[in-house]
Amino acid sequence: MDLLSKYSDQLIDAFWTTVQLTAFSAVGALILGTILAAMRVSPIPVARGVGTAYVTIFRNTPLTLIIIFCSFGLFQTMGVKLAPEQSPTFFEENNFRLAVLGLSVYTAAFVCESLRSGINTVHVGQAEAGRSLGLTFSQNLRLIVLPQAFRAVTAPLGSVLIALTKNTTIASVIGVAEASLLMKEMIENEAAIFVVGGIFALGFVILTLPMGLLFGYLSKRFEVAR
Repeated sequence: MDLLSKYSDQLIDAFWTTVQLTAFSAVGALILGTILAAMRVSPIPVARGVGTAYVTIFRNTPLTLIIIFCSFGLFQTMGVKLAPEQSPTFFEENNFRLAVLGLSVYTAAFVCESLRSGINTVHVGQAEAGRSLGLTFSQNLRLIVLPQAFRAVTAPLGSVLIALTKNTTIASVIGVAEASLLMKEMIENEAAIFVVGGIFALGFVILTLPMGLLFGYLSKRFEVAR
């Protein structure tokens, strides 16, 4: 209890940063992953090749390398800045946004594969009916296939979001002040490694358990009867 009272404000700030990383990265990954899934089922060979190459590369690249590349490669080497340079908190904001970028492009590969599996569950007659009505590929995908695909993969997408929440701990390697960075500092400052570990383990359970329950409910709620 002494540790909780001593670090209460820092714990709230750290886990709030974790929540923000998860939320922004989830939005980015969902948008990019949906585009990639559309590319992977596209009738255009070049689009399919690009989508396949992206998924293959990013699924097999460690997230730590991607986050480090965003910081040292994009920012320090190429000079890419994602925050106003005149801001007094430039480095904190820039590192946070670089971490969101890295988490998004990495997680998008898993979102893509989840969605592609959902697209494959949609009966081919659905797409053929759309084409017979004169719908283009993009209209067919947007109006007929993707809504059914999302319903079919609600649970897998929930698992991807839970994994993303835990993956935010990697952002600490570029100095983002999320939960795992504070845990490291607390372990260094306090002679209570098991207590500190338990606090942060409980914190992540509190974050991820409701997600699992919510997506489990949504999966049953939106399940497509076959």
